[in-house]
Amino acid sequence: MRIDIITIFPGIFSNFLETSLIQRAISEGLLNIRVHNLRDFTSDPHRVVDDYPYGGGAGMVLKPEPLALAIENIKNENPVNVIYLTPQGRVLDQQYVKELSKREGLIIICGRYRGIDERIRELYVDEEISIGDYLLSGGEIPSMVLIEAVSRLIPGVLGNESSIEEETFTGYLLDSPQYTRPYEFKGIKVPEVLISGDHKEISKWRINKARERTKKLRPDLYEKYLKKIISK
Repeated sequence: MRIDIITIFPGIFSNFLETSLIQRAISEGLLNIRVHNLRDFTSDPHRVVDDYPYGGGAGMVLKPEPLALAIENIKNENPVNVIYLTPQGRVLDQQYVKELSKREGLIIICGRYRGIDERIRELYVDEEISIGDYLLSGGEIPSMVLIEAVSRLIPGVLGNESSIEEETFTGYLLDSPQYTRPYEFKGIKVPEVLISGDHKEISKWRINKARERTKKLRPDLYEKYLKKIISK
C-alpha cells in the first residue's frame, strides 16, 4: 500500500517511520509512505501556505492553491482517495480500519490552525475522518494513528496473523485479561485455567472474560455484540 501525507511539518514523521512495525513494513516493501511538505508546492519566495479567514475570526486557514497543486501532483502517481483528517469526519473504528486496509493507497491531508479552505474539501476530498470528538493542533498525530491501525491489517505486516482475530474490538468484544510470568505477583496468582493446558477451557474462559469486560467497560460495544449474535 502506498500512503502519501501532505503536511507543513514533515519532520514530525521522522521517528514514526523509523520505529518498530512501520519501519519493518516499509523495509519489506509492504508499505510505501511518502511525506510531502506543503511548502514545496508554493510559488512565492516566503513559501506561505496559510492566510486569514474571510469574515474574520481567530486563527489561520490553509490556502487552496498549494493544497490543490500537491494533491494533483501526487494523484498523477497515486490515483487514490483523498482523506482529510478533521473532527467533523466519520469517527475511525476497527471496521473502517479494515475497509481502508484493503485499499491500494491513500492520500492524507494534515490540516492545521482553523483547517483548510472549503473549496479543497468540495473539489478534492473524498473522505473525512476523525479519531475522536476532541481537538488537536493538527492532523499529523491523527494521521499516525490511522497509518498504524491500517498497516497492522496489511497481510505480512504482523508476524502472527492469527493474533489479529484475538485482539480488542474483533467482533465488538474487548480483549480478555492477559497474564505473563511470574505466576504470583503481590499475592495475585494467574488463573489456574490458563496454566491447565486445556485449550478448549482456556478459549471458553477468554470469551467469557471478554464478554464481562466489554459489558462493564463498553456497554455500547456490548449492545452491538448482542445484536450481532442475535442476527446470526
